[in-house]
Amino acid sequence: MPAVDQMVRATAAAEARHFWFRGFRRFVTPLLRQATRGRTRARILDCGCGTGSNLALLGRFGRAFGFDLTVLALRIGREAGRRGVVRATVAAAPFPDDAFDVVTSFDVLYCLPTPVERAAVAEMFRVTKPGGFAIVNAAAMDMLRGDHSVLVHEVRRYSRESLRDLLIAAGFTVVRLTYTNAALFPAVALSRFLQRRRGLKAEDAAGGDMIVPPVPINAALAGVLWIESLWLRSFDLPFGSSLLALVRKPE
Repeated sequence: MPAVDQMVRATAAAEARHFWFRGFRRFVTPLLRQATRGRTRARILDCGCGTGSNLALLGRFGRAFGFDLTVLALRIGREAGRRGVVRATVAAAPFPDDAFDVVTSFDVLYCLPTPVERAAVAEMFRVTKPGGFAIVNAAAMDMLRGDHSVLVHEVRRYSRESLRDLLIAAGFTVVRLTYTNAALFPAVALSRFLQRRRGLKAEDAAGGDMIVPPVPINAALAGVLWIESLWLRSFDLPFGSSLLALVRKPE
């Protein structure tokens, strides 16, 4: 099986129940609420939507659309009944200027070569309406590189400063930028350190992080991230395995 297909299948199998994805959705929801406040029938675009699983969440806040380049991901999404997804590259979004109230990019940018990364953010800016918002989630902290980095073809992990600079360079104004998954940071940091010390696994054996843990463990970890999501409603975090940004396109 091609490596990208292996990654897509592993993600599709995990994204509904895995504690990380459940926590991610709790972190993102308040930002979506803020970005769509006062907007009726907001138009929302997910850039690099994968199987389109996040369109259900986005659809709670408006009309949600998505695009992705991976054929298998789109097929899995369509077989699951997800509509409003098309095939395209994040470096050339097939939509007109100023078309969407909210544009999202969830764990895509850190896998892109630098020219494509910059083009993708420029495209996000282009298709966002003046006064509209973008929400970006990305892998953080170089010290957390591990087996999962091999699976997803990770190019970089961001610091707060590097992600801020990337978004500002495209024209966005930063509204909020925080680390997430801080509650699990000690365990993740230790695990990734041990993985690097013994040598990162080959791509076809690097999918361990995507396996849903046994129910009690998965529920406990999801609960920990739920508590963290309550903290994030009011406060930022100084470290974590991901960065979450809410940015705005000037009027």
